[in-house]
Amino acid sequence: MVATMTDLAPAAPFGRVRQRWASLTLARQFSLAGSAVLLAGMFVIGLWVTRQIEEDVTRNAAIATALYVDSVIAPLLPDIRGEDTLPEGARRALDETLSQGALGRRLASFKIWKKGGLIAYSSRPELIGRHFEPTDNLKRAWSGQVTAEFDELHDDEDALERAEGLPLLEIYSPIREPWSGEVVAVAEFYEVASEIEDDLFKARLRSWLIVALVTLCMMSLLSGIVLRGSSLITAQRQDLERRVDDLSRLLRQNEDLRRRVQQASSRAVALNERYLKRISADLHDGPAQLLALASLRMGDARLSCGTPEGDGELGSIRTYLDEAMREIRDICRGLVLPQIEAMELPQLVRAAAAAHEQRTGTSVVLDLPEEGPPLTHSEKICVFRLVQEGLNNAFRHAGGAGQSVTVALENRTLRVVVGDEGGGFDVRKGGEGLGLAGLRERVESLGGTFEVESSPSGTRLTMTLRLAEGESR
Repeated sequence: MVATMTDLAPAAPFGRVRQRWASLTLARQFSLAGSAVLLAGMFVIGLWVTRQIEEDVTRNAAIATALYVDSVIAPLLPDIRGEDTLPEGARRALDETLSQGALGRRLASFKIWKKGGLIAYSSRPELIGRHFEPTDNLKRAWSGQVTAEFDELHDDEDALERAEGLPLLEIYSPIREPWSGEVVAVAEFYEVASEIEDDLFKARLRSWLIVALVTLCMMSLLSGIVLRGSSLITAQRQDLERRVDDLSRLLRQNEDLRRRVQQASSRAVALNERYLKRISADLHDGPAQLLALASLRMGDARLSCGTPEGDGELGSIRTYLDEAMREIRDICRGLVLPQIEAMELPQLVRAAAAAHEQRTGTSVVLDLPEEGPPLTHSEKICVFRLVQEGLNNAFRHAGGAGQSVTVALENRTLRVVVGDEGGGFDVRKGGEGLGLAGLRERVESLGGTFEVESSPSGTRLTMTLRLAEGESR
């Protein structure tokens, strides 16, 4: 079934409202929803309380007035069980009583009802003898109850009283036969209720103020609790978001390191092959040539004659063999590491620099901390090879000019710099030789960075390695 544009139109505003609602904080959502619920509850409770107050005040006033009126007019009423209207004498007595004194000032109108909605007497003569449809209050009065309504003159028989525009308390009081207690008529009278109106207004006002104050206190207390909880949730959510960002960043870094380690592992195989080829070339071009030359000289006939020429030839052979042995030792010295397991970082760097100075006859300037951080065996090998290769390159390409090694540690970050003051080379054009490529692989396999900077004023090899805090080394 395909939804039409008409079907989707009402859902779009609702979706925007829902998105807007979801973007609010919990405290803001509670403030809006809680205010609406509490205001609705305040309105309902206020209406109910004021209604109860009005009913109680009206009922109490009606009962008091009914008793008073009944005590005044009861002696004036004859036996009216069988009469439709009151006799002339009774009407005159009621007219005089209801028009004078306190009762006359309090009552605006007076009626006596008979069964079937017949008015047997009224302070307004034009209503006597008329029939009206019995109201609910009139029916309850016939059952023996005193009922009342305040300023609700909606019935047809209330037209004259309604026209006066006064606040009236309409009271229905049953008239009972003295000897049987049976209700034989109903008295309806309208009391001018200006004081009741003022009392009800004040009671309503106090009720609404109390309900509003209680609602405000409830809203303030709940809002404070929710605001505190919302602030805590917001802070925890922000902390979780930061942690997720940190974890995401670490995952990206780990993925990058994993990729670099894989690349380094694949390049390490190729580098090992290149190292083997270089060692093979060094052995072939150096000691092997000298040994071959010595072997050829061993076949010379002059060696067996004991002549001065023969002695000179033996001296040459001995020189070739000594030179071959020296080159073999140099190659082995570059391949075999000293006992570095027990060395600290400063001692390790000094050992590499001293070996270079002894082999080349040059000097190396060292800038080392008094104490170094604990390093793993792999990290020690990496530092040693960096210093060894960097100084070898400085001697080979810069003649040993300005050779220096600087070691610094800051915030668990180790930084080793090997430099010289030679003529330098173009890194972009020259690329990295076998030694520099091997160093880069070593450093990056440990999660560090390796940089080569070269200019006409010299070359710098820099290794930066982040040391894990608290790691067992």
